Amino acid sequence: MREILGRRRRLRSRRKARTARLDAVVTFAVEWDWPVLPGAGLRTTTRTAAAAACACPDPDCAVPGAHPYDPGLLAATTDDRMVRWWWARRPDAPVLLATGGDAPCAVSLPAVAGARALAALAATGMRLGPVVATPTRWSILVAPYDLERLGELLYAKDSVPSSLRFHGEGGYLLLPPSVTGTGQVRWERAPLAGSARPWLPDVEAVVDALVEASTSTPGGGSRLTY
Repeated sequence: MREILGRRRRLRSRRKARTARLDAVVTFAVEWDWPVLPGAGLRTTTRTAAAAACACPDPDCAVPGAHPYDPGLLAATTDDRMVRWWWARRPDAPVLLATGGDAPCAVSLPAVAGARALAALAATGMRLGPVVATPTRWSILVAPYDLERLGELLYAKDSVPSSLRFHGEGGYLLLPPSVTGTGQVRWERAPLAGSARPWLPDVEAVVDALVEASTSTPGGGSRLTY
């Protein structure tokens, strides 16, 4: 009896998680006009980092489940019927945002550094938009920018923390509530409930603040490089 009840609870939990994922996908694509697509996903059902294997053909995939595969990145869409069809076929698939163009971009950094950086930015009173967290990296969503503008911004800096990654045109970003080989994806700073479309800061403001936070660390060095 306990085994039967346990299975029923697991099934209810899985259905609830799948419903929440589909609801999130529809919000991203239809309400916020963010182009999304399903990620490669995992072969296993355990969803643990130790046992997870990517569903793509590469047995040594470095980012299991957390990248485009089939469909490819260019298939990202905001079409309601398409995203519902994708997740009806693959209800556990991770959610990928195709960054750039008119869609949000992001600046990401290692998780430990991300927590410190957000505390430093909060201390300055800087307004931030949504922040996505995985067990390994945190990503600050920013307003769309092109590669030319990013290049000019970085060229003007004396130094930029080497741990920063930029998700712009032609890139992608995991969105909650995905589960991949590294674990659960969540909102560290969730969009405001009922937002027509989340507000996003300018990339220059975020990079300026991160550079300042790293260079002003007592004793020198960058706290954002690990």
